[in-house]
Amino acid sequence: MSQTPGGTSGHTLRYTVNCSLLFTELPLHERPAAARAAGFDAVEFWWPFESAVPTDTEVDAFITALDSAGVRLTGLNFFAGALPGPDRGVLSQPDRVGEFRDNIDVVLGIAERTGTKAFNALYGLRQDGVDPAEQDRLALESVLAAAEAVAAIGGTVLIEPISGSEGYPLKTAADGLAFVAEATKAGAANVALLADFFHLAVNGDDVAAVVRNHAAEFGHIQIADAPGRGEPGTGQLPLDDLLAAAQAGGYDGYVGLEYKPTVPSAESFGWLRG
Repeated sequence: MSQTPGGTSGHTLRYTVNCSLLFTELPLHERPAAARAAGFDAVEFWWPFESAVPTDTEVDAFITALDSAGVRLTGLNFFAGALPGPDRGVLSQPDRVGEFRDNIDVVLGIAERTGTKAFNALYGLRQDGVDPAEQDRLALESVLAAAEAVAAIGGTVLIEPISGSEGYPLKTAADGLAFVAEATKAGAANVALLADFFHLAVNGDDVAAVVRNHAAEFGHIQIADAPGRGEPGTGQLPLDDLLAAAQAGGYDGYVGLEYKPTVPSAESFGWLRG
């Protein structure tokens, strides 16, 4: 097995393992080595620390785990509050936007040490008593600040529509692309859509049409089957066909395996051998 598809796959896009959903049987710092042992040389993470500004010791330990495993960190979330949990991002929350701004410098430091160039900025939930327009203004300001910072290392800020939270305002590809267009209009050329095929499908998008019309605009792709969010083959999404179409449409980046395995993580890659 390798990070690229084998067997009868219709595409040659490379895979990166999301170690915040896979290999959770293990402590966080053991997951990169487990991914390497499973045949992958690239991993991605949600924000892997409790706070927006972890200690230097915590950051060093995380990077050491990556280096010791011999894997590349291809993607990282900005601080998003309690994830999974009640927050789903903080960049639009007036009482927490300062945490996001402080987090930008930490993310940039990790990027400089690891070569990571893709950074997911989760929007955050609507809040009772807060004007949605004010949250949207803060979100745009936060993303522009993040985009300016990571532009220095050739990085991209990713905007992801997600499912499972009614108060999350970006649910469809159109929602995400509209926000990307706002950021672009405001001067940030390095903001792009994160197309998570599971979330888009669950929220009612015609994923094939999104791929057909926008693949070249994707900043990143993540996959899980739907329904259920398990590994490919546990649901009904034609994931291989969608990825083949995305590659044919101009997408050439990594594909994040961001699923909840229905078996132990190391045993969940049988679909790659097909």
